[in-house]
Amino acid sequence: MNMIIRLAAINDIFEIEKFYNAVIDYANDNINYCGWKKGIYPARKDIEQDISEGTIYIAFVNGEISGAIVLNHEPTQSPDNGSWMIDAKDEEVFNVRRFAVHPDFWGQKVGKLLLEFSYNLAKKRGIKALRLDVFKDNMPAIKSYEKCGYSYIDTVDLGLGCYGLDLFRLYEKLVEQ
Repeated sequence: MNMIIRLAAINDIFEIEKFYNAVIDYANDNINYCGWKKGIYPARKDIEQDISEGTIYIAFVNGEISGAIVLNHEPTQSPDNGSWMIDAKDEEVFNVRRFAVHPDFWGQKVGKLLLEFSYNLAKKRGIKALRLDVFKDNMPAIKSYEKCGYSYIDTVDLGLGCYGLDLFRLYEKLVEQ
């Protein structure tokens, strides 16, 4: 498979929004493991902010967006942030956000390649760890993270119970320098 990963640009907003909506539509028609809701999360404003901050990367297969991942320095917003494996400043950590693979590309290693890209970018930039939170019932994502070497840290409440998302699992992967 020939996949290209690049930083998203302002002219990608419409296609990225369409991509996330396709992921949400598929989830709503099947099992919404991630708990995302169209127009609420991820929404256009999130995409615009990610682009303006230079934190969203998109993967293309045959000219179509096959996946997306946000790598930023915003820590998990929880009163109990878990006990991370290493102590690191926010700018020394990539937090994985809004990571998704288009359903048309499931099973084609797009997610694995995006996570490998993230790790290699972190290594290149001197980042110490990759961290993420994932809804506790999102077993497909949890299995993928564990397969890619992420270690379970803790289960925490991120205050999203009003959306039916009560608990999230925290994961971390250390970056070898």
